[in-house]
Amino acid sequence: MILRLAKIMFVSMTAVLLLLVGIDNLLDYGTNYAFVRHVMSMDLVPPDSMLIGRAIDSPFLWHLVYALIIAGEIGAGLLCAVGAWRLCRARSLPAARFAARKDCAIAGLMLALVVYLFGFMTVAAEWFQMWQAQSFNGQEAAFRLIAIFGIALIFLCQREPELGDGSG
Repeated sequence: MILRLAKIMFVSMTAVLLLLVGIDNLLDYGTNYAFVRHVMSMDLVPPDSMLIGRAIDSPFLWHLVYALIIAGEIGAGLLCAVGAWRLCRARSLPAARFAARKDCAIAGLMLALVVYLFGFMTVAAEWFQMWQAQSFNGQEAAFRLIAIFGIALIFLCQREPELGDGSG
């Protein structure tokens, strides 16, 4: 049972983290909007970069991308919260039935990885060359979140032992 409770707690903590990040982005919209604007406009990348042509100078697109990020964070948080609730309700069920309730949590963790691994590390850091900017470089923060969500996903997806066999 302790292994199942640990999985439920890990998913619950990721839900709280994701919801807090998403809600903070709504409440303090301007702070991270500036981040999105600088990254997409590539105005902090050295002007002689061969990739500067990728810059997007559209406030509409900056707001759209930021809205997608916030929606992804809140959506992932909600999926993880529902997933944790479903796992909690199934904690005493046979292993196969407990494992079948992992779907929402897995979807939430994968959505979080889409936001941070694809959105921040692939699109922002590589496509928009965020790594070249002295300020507004979110790679370290994104990597921390990728590690948390990746570890949670791996842990959650471990095979379930039957209750009472001494291993779970």
